Amino acid sequence: MRMNSARGVLSGVILIAALAGCVTVGDQRHLKPVPPKLVASMQAKGMTVSDPILIRVFKKEAELEVWKRNASGQYALLKTYPICRWSGQLGPKLQEGDRQTPEGFYTVRADQMNPNSAYYLSFDLGFPNALDRALGRTGSALMIHGACSSSGCFAMTDGGAAELFALALEAIRGGQEGFQVQSFPFRMTPENLAEHRASPHIAFWRNLKEGSDHFEATHRPPKVASCGRRYVFNASPNDPGARFDAGVACPAYTVEAGTAMMVAAKQARDEAKVREIVASGRTAVSYTYVDGSMHPSFREILRHSGPARLQALTSGPVEVSRPETALAEPKVAPAGPVPVWASGTGRSDGT
Repeated sequence: MRMNSARGVLSGVILIAALAGCVTVGDQRHLKPVPPKLVASMQAKGMTVSDPILIRVFKKEAELEVWKRNASGQYALLKTYPICRWSGQLGPKLQEGDRQTPEGFYTVRADQMNPNSAYYLSFDLGFPNALDRALGRTGSALMIHGACSSSGCFAMTDGGAAELFALALEAIRGGQEGFQVQSFPFRMTPENLAEHRASPHIAFWRNLKEGSDHFEATHRPPKVASCGRRYVFNASPNDPGARFDAGVACPAYTVEAGTAMMVAAKQARDEAKVREIVASGRTAVSYTYVDGSMHPSFREILRHSGPARLQALTSGPVEVSRPETALAEPKVAPAGPVPVWASGTGRSDGT
């Protein structure tokens, strides 16, 4: 039933887009298939193109991972993409206009995908989610898109954006109603937690790590809820009539015993390692970026070949402020709101 529902939504989405003129005539960029090499990689890992996906994003490392369900029912890493540009600094998005890329757990559905984006192809992360709203965080149109230019988004090359769009489209066609995006400040390792232990965001980051641990322990997307102004994972209220509310204290809840044991064991190992690192005398540090960062592979392109080479990988203007650190924003903004292909809401792809 869910599969038929997802296919119906997707078919309706494409029809609405065509009738409304949201997709430029002759422009088939959103229909590019998954590359044969990537399909072969799936097959070698016991996956099909229609199997569900999950995305993990790591700011500090400027990497985006696509995970895909395999024949075992668990998720395995399919491919890691370098992020061409992200803006802001390590830490969650707090308010509209702060140029921060979001951190948290989000779900992307068919009506959040935009084949006619001003930045090649895009999908909206769904910020703010319930927890963001409970914490008073504001912002809109936070995307993963192409064009290698960011004002609060995760920007890929156009080729990377096309692959991600194709993977998401096939998963939705296959019946996945929405895929999870996990956005982290960095890989949730003991080394990174020890290094960033003095950050004002450390309590929030430790809460994000709980979700990361649930995924890494089970290799299945955690069921995400929020209560008491924090995330809870794979949790069910003890009272069947109770519910989770992001802004209200958590009701008594239970996490499935097997999952809870695996997560607790991982957390105990990681905490012991953090204590060991701190005891060794490693100082806490704070990374302050000029404005976000980019994957080292793109910095190498800028250093050795200049911005023209990077421009060849994108559809948008590329302006470099400091070649060794980051790309600046394009001076000319895209003209006018861009209609969303999916729901006819008229929401623009503004970043």
